[in-house]
Amino acid sequence: MSIQRMDHVGVIVDDLTAAIAFFVDFGLELDGRMTMESELADRITAVEKARSEIAMVRVPGGQGCLELIQYLTPEAHPGDPQAPANTLGLRHLAFQVDDVEAVLGRVKPHGAELVGEVVNYENSFRLCYLRGPGGIILELAEKLG
Repeated sequence: MSIQRMDHVGVIVDDLTAAIAFFVDFGLELDGRMTMESELADRITAVEKARSEIAMVRVPGGQGCLELIQYLTPEAHPGDPQAPANTLGLRHLAFQVDDVEAVLGRVKPHGAELVGEVVNYENSFRLCYLRGPGGIILELAEKLG
């Protein structure tokens, strides 16, 4: 038996509406939104009496998905939204884009900011890290040439 595919990455956010707006302007497509509240979900996540709002945002064409989750009850545990890129754990999501500057222009009105700077990596990619909603770090890669 083998792994068939990676389905999605779950991201806990504190403002689902703002996170959806950010990722839609980033270039992902909203694929659905729902409320989740069930004993089965509680058993899977080991979070008792959980009630959450969930949105799926997908890369156009269907190759990759983020599950954005806002816990309504119980309140989510705060993380460090300014954690540096070398903090242990899941640190960033990487996307190849057509134009780094255009993407930055679309997401800066949502409060996104560069972690470092945009660099030309060995004349093959323009790369940068940006911090989005809830401190999520996104890597943008624009292929050169």
